[in-house]
Amino acid sequence: MSGEDSVSLRPFNRHDARTLGLSALGGALEFYDFVVFVFFAKALGALFFPPGTEPWLAQLQVYGIFAAGYVARPLGGIVMAHFGDRLGRKRMFTLSVFMMSVPTLLIGLLPTYAQVGVLAPLLLLAMRLVQGIAVGGEVPGAWVFVAEHVPRRRVGIACATLTAGLTAGILIGSLLAAWINTSYTPDEVRAGIWRVPFVLGGVFGFIAVWLRRWLEETPVFVEMRERKQLARQLPVKQVLAVHRPAVVLSMLASWQLTAAIVVIVLLTPTLVQTSFGIGAAVAFHGNSLATLALIAGCLAAGWAVDRFGVGLALLAGSLGLGVSAYALYGALVSGHHDQFVAWYALAGFCCGVTGVTPALMVAAFPPEVRFSGLSFSYNVAYAVFGGLTPPMIAWLSTSWGPMAPAHYVAFTCLVGMGVALQWLRQPVSR
Repeated sequence: MSGEDSVSLRPFNRHDARTLGLSALGGALEFYDFVVFVFFAKALGALFFPPGTEPWLAQLQVYGIFAAGYVARPLGGIVMAHFGDRLGRKRMFTLSVFMMSVPTLLIGLLPTYAQVGVLAPLLLLAMRLVQGIAVGGEVPGAWVFVAEHVPRRRVGIACATLTAGLTAGILIGSLLAAWINTSYTPDEVRAGIWRVPFVLGGVFGFIAVWLRRWLEETPVFVEMRERKQLARQLPVKQVLAVHRPAVVLSMLASWQLTAAIVVIVLLTPTLVQTSFGIGAAVAFHGNSLATLALIAGCLAAGWAVDRFGVGLALLAGSLGLGVSAYALYGALVSGHHDQFVAWYALAGFCCGVTGVTPALMVAAFPPEVRFSGLSFSYNVAYAVFGGLTPPMIAWLSTSWGPMAPAHYVAFTCLVGMGVALQWLRQPVSR
């Protein structure tokens, strides 16, 4: 009997709940560090680029630096996953959060363009790259860690709980951004208030490092190590040689996840301000409710995975996300700005389909290369699609108009439905 089979036969217990709680809390603190950048994109664009730069160009440039974090994710993901499959999940799980906290703290202390000139955006870019390397190991490692701690029939809700924890990090950033934009004028924010969220993020990160001291290595990895079942060759090489169908489906599912999070959750607060004249306070209030709804949506998706299976959960969730994206942006285009918050909350809940993706990827790869397979697929997809999405949306909006974000999300939902149908026809089995 394999280590994974022995885990799957026992019931969910208090130790599993404690592991999930600590993992989700630590993930929330780390993901706050990664996403708070985008909530202050306008201020960063004004402060880290030459005076007189057109607002749209400054925003495009700062989005480019934001995207650089995604480009760096595969490097961190592949390296950390390699050692995670060879040396243990917990070590990499702790290292990733430490690597996130340091650059986040430093961003809050960086000099601006007015102080050091062109060095300012270069330093900002360097910090963002380190953040990307850290989160590249964190997210896949977290999913693998919690999935290998719980019985197999609870993997859906376990991965979804972790995803909800990561989403809570976005919510913390959104709430803080909403409070700052309500309490301070734009000039006051640019004068120094923008630094507060990043300094707090560094402190949050060190708290997350401390929390992870109390976690134990996964039973699946411990038994593989004892039975000498660990990958004998380079894990990612084995993944690409033997598990290509799983890689393709995982990358396509990650594309939809990227669109949901980057477009609906992270970019919409800024897009509705620039395209529809929604006030900053209203935009971030709507984002806070949408992100709260996303937490509930992730948990619902995890329950659906355990109850109905990955394929049906992904199919229904993809359809709901596409419809809600059109409802949100359609209401704004039609001038129904008073309905913005309500439609945004619905779209946020439907983004919960992202809670299905980790369960799909965990099931697609065997334990000995699971970390590497999941990390490679997820991070490469996120680097390509997540990195290109912000500048692409900015460009598409000039040719497709203000409905461009909805069109893009809906297209990825069609991709997600295709993945679901393929899974239902012939599941990729470990």
